Amino acid sequence: MADVDANGFLVTRRPDGFGDVFPLLPARRYAVGRAADCELVLRDDLSSRRHAELVHGPDGWMVQDGGSTNGSYVNDARVAKPQPLASGDEVRFGRSRFLFVTTLGDLPAPPDAGTLCDDGSDGLSITRRQSRTRYLPSPPAPGATLTDSPTRLPVGEAVAVLYRLAVEMAAAADLTALANLVLSAVLRATPAEVAAVLTLRDGGNLDLTAHRVRPAGPGTYHKVSSMVSHEVLTSGQAVLAEDVGSVRHLKNRDGIADLRATSLICAPVEADGRILGLLHLYCTGERDHLAPDDLEFTLAAARQLGVVWQSLSRQSGLSVENEVLKEQLHLESELVGGSGPLKAIESQIARVASTKTTVLIRGESGVGKELVARALHFNSPRRDRPFVCLNCAALTESLLESELFGHEKGAFTGATERMRGKFESADRGTIFLDEIGEMAANTQAKLLRVLEGHPFERVGGNVPIRVDVRVVAATNRPLEDGIRDGTFRKDLYFRLQVVQIDVPPLRDRADDVPVLADHFLKRFTRETGRRIKGFTPGAVKKLQAYHWPGNVRELRNAIERAVALATAATLDETDIWLSPLEGEGVGAAQYEPISLDEVERRHIERTLEHTGWNKSKAAEILGIERSTLDRKIKAYDLKK
Repeated sequence: MADVDANGFLVTRRPDGFGDVFPLLPARRYAVGRAADCELVLRDDLSSRRHAELVHGPDGWMVQDGGSTNGSYVNDARVAKPQPLASGDEVRFGRSRFLFVTTLGDLPAPPDAGTLCDDGSDGLSITRRQSRTRYLPSPPAPGATLTDSPTRLPVGEAVAVLYRLAVEMAAAADLTALANLVLSAVLRATPAEVAAVLTLRDGGNLDLTAHRVRPAGPGTYHKVSSMVSHEVLTSGQAVLAEDVGSVRHLKNRDGIADLRATSLICAPVEADGRILGLLHLYCTGERDHLAPDDLEFTLAAARQLGVVWQSLSRQSGLSVENEVLKEQLHLESELVGGSGPLKAIESQIARVASTKTTVLIRGESGVGKELVARALHFNSPRRDRPFVCLNCAALTESLLESELFGHEKGAFTGATERMRGKFESADRGTIFLDEIGEMAANTQAKLLRVLEGHPFERVGGNVPIRVDVRVVAATNRPLEDGIRDGTFRKDLYFRLQVVQIDVPPLRDRADDVPVLADHFLKRFTRETGRRIKGFTPGAVKKLQAYHWPGNVRELRNAIERAVALATAATLDETDIWLSPLEGEGVGAAQYEPISLDEVERRHIERTLEHTGWNKSKAAEILGIERSTLDRKIKAYDLKK
């Protein structure tokens, strides 16, 4: 750095000394923040994209805040206007601390590696371990039970507790059970009065997963201070802090005053080089203190916890994915057809799929709204994550809320264990809410908060849960009518209808009927092993002439029925059974000026087609003699 023509330096400040050195060249402005185009890029979730600027003027270097959320500080005083810098000033942006010096010779000697303090006048003694601990598994031995009085086990008994813990952890069903096993072992082996496991979430937030307090302990748990957690998360090292209560300059910072601890340990829970959370324990009494041996044990327990935690997460993810794949095996994986309306839908999907935009799909029952939702998911960057479906009309209000957001054990009668909700299962994927118009008002309010980015809680729980889920909803009823009669929230309607995709009924895209029929024929012949080559022209004509009140779902059922009952190598019109609801479709009330003879002719012809030209059965249905039917067939020149 001596060769650099700089008239100032910004030096990264760390608890154990100093890190990177940034030379400040005259006549330049330095943008500081998370944005990649900043001259000084901060890898800090508390800093803004363009957090501040360093400017050189006639009076030397100055720091100017850029309107950041968390502010810029010089010697712990917030910067409200351009602030001149003197050699030795400490500058802070978010969590990132720097020391400004005019020459590198002004840098003070680094603090003792075993001391974490602001000015060195008070000692917060910290012992660090990165990945080594002398504890190794050994043959099992009887473990001590949790008592009112804190004790420290001898090394041999502590090893036995670790061995027993490893055996018990293999049977843990979920993370909470796993965490409680570890906490019980830590309180058996160390004099700690309080212990907790915290989960590291995206964005650096720590959520309390489980905690334990001795019967004669302080009665509650106070979360680890941000200063200690930051030290552990950034260094990846476990820390033991002693004489916490004597540190005057930390008395009223970071929750240490509320903690009222005399000593504490905080260890990272990690696997494959990634920190999953923290194991935190502390003492509040004057007589009992945590020691380096306790740090060794805690670090060993945290290492075991990390390995099993990751394995449990993978197992849970695979179970969810397996269930989703099982459900998807019964669904069509693509849209079929080539009509103009279908191509318009595919064009909308192509434009919207790559975004996170909420989509509302509208159309009659059976038109394939779920297939559109699946196409949105599988053409998006979330294609490798879960696609989770839920029919809002199939569940009561209480069960629907439980299905969506999950529930805790004992939340209601029948809740015998904790259950993850559909939103948790769909994290980083897509959730499809079918028949959204049938959702109860209370559940609508909770769904609206999730759509607006707020966390939710399981039924009967109090732990906030955040997920990254794309929501696709569908309805076959006009939501506007629900808004008018007060059964559907207007604000939820506008939040869902960011993009609307209208799926037309099958009667409006008759060109797709032969293509869909052929698609379903190939599917069902493959499943059943039947050798059916295709349709006769009469069968295709019959399929296209029908108005399909049940849409694609009805067409699929008609082809499945025909394949199951057919006896020939091709499906004829007599093999296609259509619903008597045909007359109830669009245009059923239209008048057609025809004679009674023509009405009779058509009815006899349809009856013969329905019976496969079985004249005896047709005569029975028509209520006439077989000979009368023969005369009418001849008179009307009807042919098979």
